[in-house]
Amino acid sequence: MTIERILAIDVGAGTQDVLLWDSEQEMENNVKLILPSWTTVLSRRVRRATREGLPIFLEGNLMGGGPVVSAMKRHLQAGYPVYTTPRSALTIRDNLDEVRARGYTILPEDERPPDDERLLTLRTRDVDLDVLEAVLAPFGLSLPGVVAVAVQDHGECLKGSNRRFRFQLWQAFVEDGGRLCDLVYREPPACYTRMRAVQRDAPGAILMDTGPAALWGILEDRRAAAHQDEGFILVNIGNQHTLGVLLRGERILGLFEHHTVLMDWPKLSAMIRELRAGTLTNEDVYKDHGHGAYVHPDYAPSAGFELVAVTGPQRHIAAPGRECADAEYMFAAPYGDMMLTGCFGLVAAARRLLIDDGDAATSAR
Repeated sequence: MTIERILAIDVGAGTQDVLLWDSEQEMENNVKLILPSWTTVLSRRVRRATREGLPIFLEGNLMGGGPVVSAMKRHLQAGYPVYTTPRSALTIRDNLDEVRARGYTILPEDERPPDDERLLTLRTRDVDLDVLEAVLAPFGLSLPGVVAVAVQDHGECLKGSNRRFRFQLWQAFVEDGGRLCDLVYREPPACYTRMRAVQRDAPGAILMDTGPAALWGILEDRRAAAHQDEGFILVNIGNQHTLGVLLRGERILGLFEHHTVLMDWPKLSAMIRELRAGTLTNEDVYKDHGHGAYVHPDYAPSAGFELVAVTGPQRHIAAPGRECADAEYMFAAPYGDMMLTGCFGLVAAARRLLIDDGDAATSAR
């Protein structure tokens, strides 16, 4: 199966990184955009509404919270109302009762707030293809038929710790074989409500979590991929989460996930050493306010895994690691562009999925 063009969008807390991949272009010559994420754009509008004392109405879809939720919290604390539809309210919490308890007014999907000429209406979404189409049109470029999007999705957690819930999904994945190809979705599992919301705004989009997209992207750096058969450690230090995995071939044998804001070099290097040794425990990471850790019983720390490939916008945390005596550290920068690591991973994963689907369809004939 031939795939000629793919639009890849890697949505983070601060930016949405966009790659318009064309098979006829060298990767370095493809169109690339680093734009503010929609949660960042909306947070600016909320802050302005707070300064002006305007009521706010949210409509649209579940999207990533982060900056916009923080801005709305301050808006409510200032005494100004925030109205929201049920779908948009899921941006704040999965449990709508918890959303109401935080001061939001939830209206039916087909109802608007009382007429107020000063009302600021915000459309919640992680992806807006109409906007991207308008940006590209003056350059004679159109959107391709294949769209691949990465968003960080904790999974729907109606009660209890969403950190524990997210890591339970990670552990189940590793226990079930840890296959990289299983982290790419045509139809995301029902618990991944943020991914499913993206598909309402971008019908037919291929979906991934941002962490796995970065892992696939690291493998597009030939220096890192050369160690894939013997096994190595991949670390993505994102703006929100830090993810480290033990990878051999295309199987993840163990991993940890933590919040980047709580990470520094001594902690990160210790966690990587313990991950390699197979001694890093779930409770140790969770008690430190991270998500957790898990190492599959099949993992044997006796050989390989001496290379640590690091990527992500906060990779500077691992800068001292290049001088670490017990491991070889490198910064992965596929095609010389670290900021697009997730997009490169999305393209690689989407191409694999589409090719495998095409081969399966051919075999079925």
